[in-house]
Amino acid sequence: MFSSGKVVKLFYDVASPYSWLAFEVLFRYRNVWNIDIELKPAYIRGVLHGSGNRSPVLIPNKLLYMASDLKLLSEYFGVPMFQPPNIYEKDSLNAMRFVTAVAEKDKKGDVLMKRVSRELWKRMWYTHQDIMQPASLTEVGLKAGLLASEVEQILTLAESQPIKDKLKSVTQEALENKGRSGWGLTPPNPQPQCDHYFSILCIFQQVLNKILVVQIHMVLVQQHTHTHTHTHTHTHTLKQIRRICQRDRNSKGSY
Repeated sequence: MFSSGKVVKLFYDVASPYSWLAFEVLFRYRNVWNIDIELKPAYIRGVLHGSGNRSPVLIPNKLLYMASDLKLLSEYFGVPMFQPPNIYEKDSLNAMRFVTAVAEKDKKGDVLMKRVSRELWKRMWYTHQDIMQPASLTEVGLKAGLLASEVEQILTLAESQPIKDKLKSVTQEALENKGRSGWGLTPPNPQPQCDHYFSILCIFQQVLNKILVVQIHMVLVQQHTHTHTHTHTHTHTLKQIRRICQRDRNSKGSY
């Protein structure tokens, strides 16, 4: 497979279920899309404050919509999630400092950061367990494959000023990149017509259309025809991608 040189930056917070969906889908199809993924742990409350937005959990209609939206998206993408009953009380600052500290210590690229992030998402959106207390973060680290001594070091590092400053810096970067990546991803106009609702499904479709369709087209031609040189239409390429996505959903693994 050729190198596209495309790097997708994912600014995320484990308090955001849509971040989890983006995370799983990007890594699930990165070989198909031929992209590199750069994980950028940030603090969503800082993004909301800096952008002048309010959290959906503070707006009754948005909270109601999010519950039904997550149910549909969970089924579509095969990512098990349920809205926690006490969502108003959830804060992720300690968790995201912990992830930032893991990233600082991770000698295996982003392997440990991916494992820790997924465990935190599962606690927040699947098993509805605490993600704020040191004991909870210790359990997360151990499940992710860290040694007890490593977890202790990371917990100490997470409270250090450099890690706090790093999280602030990436959060500010997310704000500055709005409209280009992460939470700021904005679909081009006109907005696509979706079957039932406009949400992350349409966002991924627009990412596909806007920055990845050429790379995907070339990969599919190489994989499925090898010697075929005829230029398929854009529509045909998207149909092939949808078939791949459907096949993957039918054989989805566990989390």
